[in-house]
Amino acid sequence: MERVNRVWNHPLYRENMQEILKLEQDRIFCGHGPGHLLDVARLAWIMNLELELGYDKSVVYAAALVHDIGRAMEYQSGVSHEEGSRRLGAVILPDCGYREDEQKLILEAVASHRQITKRRDLNWLLYRADKMSRLCLACPAEKLCDWPAEKKNMEIKG
Repeated sequence: MERVNRVWNHPLYRENMQEILKLEQDRIFCGHGPGHLLDVARLAWIMNLELELGYDKSVVYAAALVHDIGRAMEYQSGVSHEEGSRRLGAVILPDCGYREDEQKLILEAVASHRQITKRRDLNWLLYRADKMSRLCLACPAEKLCDWPAEKKNMEIKG
């Protein structure tokens, strides 16, 4: 997990994470801070193991950590967060020791993590884990949330 920790400690990553936390400090809906990113990483890793997809742990975790790091860009300049996250990841990942093929895989998953797919690949893992990480059933703002009812996690699932 050395490379994952490099991502976590990368100055550009830390700067953007601090900005997200500042911009979301009064947000009543699900946030995009460290807890969310690590929940997504853990869920994606568990699904990867259960389905025997064979992805390297550091690749799964890097995709999860990077997938929302462009949120501050979205809030401040209107760039979609998936595009902002892809751009930031393209700078961060090479600095952290990820090979070109791994970077491509991660960045593709990050760029498309809001698009559902039927292929059981890293994109699918990231999409599913991102949605599963949300605790709608215990959220005090659930009634105000504009997520469609079919996307909301209103029961505990294994």
